Amino acid sequence: MKTRAFGIALVVLWIAANIACSSSPTSPGVAVTTAEAAVAAPNNPAKSEVAASPGEFLASGPIVVEDQVDVLAQRDGLVVKVLAEPGTQVRKGQLLAALDDRQITADLEAARARTRSTENDLKNWEAEAKVLDSDYARAEKMWEAQIIPKEQLEHAKYKAESDQWDVKRVSELLANARQVERSLELELEKTQITAPFNGVVARRYVRAGQSVARSDRLFWVTAVAPMRIRVTLPERFLGHLKTGVALGVSPAEGPDAPRRYRAKIIQVSPVVDPSSDTIEVLAELSGDTSGLRPGMRADVHVPDLR
Repeated sequence: MKTRAFGIALVVLWIAANIACSSSPTSPGVAVTTAEAAVAAPNNPAKSEVAASPGEFLASGPIVVEDQVDVLAQRDGLVVKVLAEPGTQVRKGQLLAALDDRQITADLEAARARTRSTENDLKNWEAEAKVLDSDYARAEKMWEAQIIPKEQLEHAKYKAESDQWDVKRVSELLANARQVERSLELELEKTQITAPFNGVVARRYVRAGQSVARSDRLFWVTAVAPMRIRVTLPERFLGHLKTGVALGVSPAEGPDAPRRYRAKIIQVSPVVDPSSDTIEVLAELSGDTSGLRPGMRADVHVPDLR
C-alpha cells in the first residue's frame, strides 16, 4: 500500500511539472499569470503626440486672445430682449440685450424738465440783476448830484448785491439739476448691454424675462484675432530667442494636426521661473489661421539650440 501511494504521488508531481513548463514564460522556466501579463503589457495611449523634427524643440500651450471677457450686468433689472446668440459676430458697441428702462426714462424726462425750469429761473434772475445794477448806477449819479440821500444809494447797492447772490444760488441749482440728469442718463446706458469690442459671442447666460442683479454674467464675448500662443521653454533658450523669431505652430490634435501655421515671438520673459527653470514665450500667429480657435491647445516648434 505504501509503495502504491508513493507511486501515485510521483505521477501527480510529474503532471504538475509538465503544466508549469507549458505556460508562456518571460524567461526560461518562469510562468506568468494573467494579472502579471496585464501589468507587463505596454501602455498604448489613444492620442499620439506630435514628434519634433530634427533640430526642433516641441512645446505646447493654449491659443489665447487678448480680449476675452464676461459681460456683466451693471445694474439690477429685467431683461426685455436678447439680440445676440452664441456664434454671433459683433462690433464694439453693438447691442446684445436690453433691460427694462421705463422707470429710468420717466425719471430722466422729469429731471430734464427740472433742468429747463431752472435754466429759465436763472435767465430771469440774471435779467433782474442787470436791472438792479442799472438802478444802482443811476442812484450813484443822483447821489453825486445830491438829488437823493446816501441811504437811498446804499439801498440800491445792497439790492443789486443781493440779486447777484440769487443768481449764484440758482446757478448752483442748475448745475445740480444737470448732474442729476447726467446720472440718470448713465443709468439708462446701463440698461443697454453692448459688446465691449469686436469679436464673437461665445456664450449666453441670460434669457428674455429673466431678472438679473448687478454683476451677474450675461454674455461671454471673445475676440477672434490676433491669436497668440504662450509656452514655457527650458532656461537654455534665454538670451537666444528674441522678438521677431519665426516659429511653427500645429494643432495638438484633430484633422489639422499635421498642418503648420506661422507665428512670430512678440514677448520673451526676462526672468527664469526658479521652481521649474523655465522661461515664458508669447508668440502671435499670422497669415491664414482658419483652422485655429481661441482655447485650442497647440504645439510650438522651436528651433533647438543644441
